[in-house]
Amino acid sequence: MGAMVLITSANVVTRYLTNVSLAFTEEYSVALMVVVALLGTAIATATGRHIRIGVLVDGRSPRVRRVAEGIAMVLTIICFALLAWYGTLLAYDEYRFEVLSNGLGHPNWLYTGWLPLLSVVVMARAAGRLMRLLQGEEG
Repeated sequence: MGAMVLITSANVVTRYLTNVSLAFTEEYSVALMVVVALLGTAIATATGRHIRIGVLVDGRSPRVRRVAEGIAMVLTIICFALLAWYGTLLAYDEYRFEVLSNGLGHPNWLYTGWLPLLSVVVMARAAGRLMRLLQGEEG
């Protein structure tokens, strides 16, 4: 997050003072935003702070809330497994076809490779929370 703030601020300051844009900062900012979002998702998933529709379960018994949370974790694992699978295929295609980024001409797989990697992290955190739910430790 700090790196994103620094390079974006440098771009803004440079643009206003010199009328020249640091175009590379946008490319790095987008890549860092994906990394920060997925790491935040992993933390929120592990701690039970993920997005949920509370109106459906808040007034229910602890057992029903635990079952709903377990279902949410299973669906989260499925969703991020799909992201990991297709993200891997995308990164591999970009590697195989030597796709370069538009701004700096770096290999694009260096950016898209983070999607499947961090999706696996989110899946692991969801699986850990599911295990704690099944053991009755949380809920």
